[in-house]
Amino acid sequence: MAEILSQNEIDALLKALSAGEIDAEAVKKEEKKKTVKPYDFRRPNKIAKDQMRTLVMLHENLSRRLGTSLSAYLRTMVQMEVASVDQMTYEEFTRSLPNPTVINILYIKRLEGNVILEFTPNLAFAIIDRLLGGSGGGDYVVRELTEIEQRVIRQVVMRFFPSMNEAWSNVTLLDPEYIEMETNPLFTQFIPPSDMVILVTMHLKIAESSGLMNLCYPFAVLEPLLPRLSAQSWFESSRKSFSPETLETLKNRLKEAEIPVRVELGTTSISIRELLHLSKGDAIKLDQGINTPLTVRIGEETKYLGFPGLSKNNKVAIQLSGYQSKGGEESVQ
Repeated sequence: MAEILSQNEIDALLKALSAGEIDAEAVKKEEKKKTVKPYDFRRPNKIAKDQMRTLVMLHENLSRRLGTSLSAYLRTMVQMEVASVDQMTYEEFTRSLPNPTVINILYIKRLEGNVILEFTPNLAFAIIDRLLGGSGGGDYVVRELTEIEQRVIRQVVMRFFPSMNEAWSNVTLLDPEYIEMETNPLFTQFIPPSDMVILVTMHLKIAESSGLMNLCYPFAVLEPLLPRLSAQSWFESSRKSFSPETLETLKNRLKEAEIPVRVELGTTSISIRELLHLSKGDAIKLDQGINTPLTVRIGEETKYLGFPGLSKNNKVAIQLSGYQSKGGEESVQ
């Protein structure tokens, strides 16, 4: 988009041209020069900038959901944030991974393709340590996971799936399925090395341990979703419209919600000495008169007035006699 000049800038340019400070012919020659932009045919940028921004926002949402889910599951503070979103070849991605590492291959049913979820071994050992009663911190020896440790990590990764579905819900339902785990990047050549991938890198901190977690999406998997990753499509899909049936369902569920109802019998003031000498059978005189209606509270809000009594089955009850105030409703616009 061309830069729009203000009126003051236009006047200054005209003044400079008339004074000879700017050569008009030189400006024309400069404009005629062809501008050459470098382009790497081995690493073509297949995703537009607005689509990349949408992917960043999507995975920022995912990182928040995963952080909350892991914090509850591991019962410790888990912090996660998006570090970068890049385009590169699959060969560059696999070369950047250490050996051994923890590579989880997921199959995305709706997109009919595989996605890689990779994180460093020290994060895997911190998770296992927390689940087995440890602190989740310390220096861990880098080694391959045992079969039992792989089963533990597999269960943890599968707990990521609801968060992934919720984060991608404005675009599509991923419905991921766990396939297998590898520790050597050379054994995960399920797409050609020259194919482009989208690499989302997130920084993960568990207790005293920290490391990077990578989500690798092959471009062929994301290609059908590119039209939905534009900013306009993203914000339009985030505006959910409720059908009359959905609204009716929500109303019925609200009606089934339980709320506390309390009746205030009255108040009074006594000294600490009197309080300390209270014993079973003592009576405390309240300021409430027997002919004055009692206050009925719904939650923390004063709502009704009523008189005490007994119900038909001889249980203590309250008979409502009117409103005292519309608790909470006066603040609703």
